Amino acid sequence: MDRRVTVELDDDEGLRTLCGEADGNLRALASRLGIQVLARGRQLHLHGKPGQVHMAADVVSALFARAKTGQDVDIDMVHREVSAVVGVRGRAPLAASGPGARALPRAVAAAEPAPWIDGVRQVSARTPGQHVYLQAIADHDLTFGIGPAGTGKTHLAVACALGALQRREVKRIILTRPAVEAGEQLGFLPGDLREKVSPYLRPLHDAMDQMIDADKVERLIERGQVEAAPLAFMRGRTLDNAFVILDEAQNCTTEQMLMVLTRLGEHTRMVVTGDPDQSDLKRSQPHGLDHALRVLDGIEGIAVVRFGPQDVVRHPLVSRIAQAWRASSQGTVC
Repeated sequence: MDRRVTVELDDDEGLRTLCGEADGNLRALASRLGIQVLARGRQLHLHGKPGQVHMAADVVSALFARAKTGQDVDIDMVHREVSAVVGVRGRAPLAASGPGARALPRAVAAAEPAPWIDGVRQVSARTPGQHVYLQAIADHDLTFGIGPAGTGKTHLAVACALGALQRREVKRIILTRPAVEAGEQLGFLPGDLREKVSPYLRPLHDAMDQMIDADKVERLIERGQVEAAPLAFMRGRTLDNAFVILDEAQNCTTEQMLMVLTRLGEHTRMVVTGDPDQSDLKRSQPHGLDHALRVLDGIEGIAVVRFGPQDVVRHPLVSRIAQAWRASSQGTVC
């Protein structure tokens, strides 16, 4: 499915330099990547296949930064920048989901991680697995990020959501996770709704606070552009024009998982993150994440990215702990 991205440019002189004489630079960019580029005021509208559009947005950002400093931008520079972006991303090709795409390519292990700029502050893929994950989110409407703690599953998903909101691909971000520790019985907890759910959604807020200022997060929440709610509050809704992040999905039952996956509406993307080794569900309860990964494997439009201990970017001990725990296959990490 094609995607539309709007890039906001805040400098008229830089914009003129970027576009080139008679918009020649824009035509070169469109031709090279096989997309449509339309200039309207201080906006560039990009339309085409998701991967190509996001590469074009990266090229535009890089060239505009140069143009604002007074550097000249010509067609040759456009082609060089496109080659640089394509070369970086080309080292981590992502097979479309479907037969034969069960395991995403890991041949990028020797490659340098590629930069990915989203939201307001720069966010970079620090491991090959993270690189593949970011590309999967760009190219698929539903992406599963599966792996141990510390691999950046939630952090990178939030970065992509902020980027999509900033580029006006979506109208809102919806953050959700099952409040399994309270048995979803939030009504028995003290305080108003926000106070009740805050402890369960704090990790998602923390990830967002690292990328944009706290006061801006509050403004986005007040305007309804960012919504955080327990999974139980998703029932009965259709989520259109949204970027949905389901975190801690290993704590979803099969019923809950089906419920949230079927909330997808028009122009909506969803990222589901989880670590099957950290489930708080009782053994007798049906595990929705495991079930989803089994029954959805190979369906077009769905990507599954599996992280390993080598993708952990926290304290070095975290990687060794995750590796040892998985090898023992006893209990769960708390």
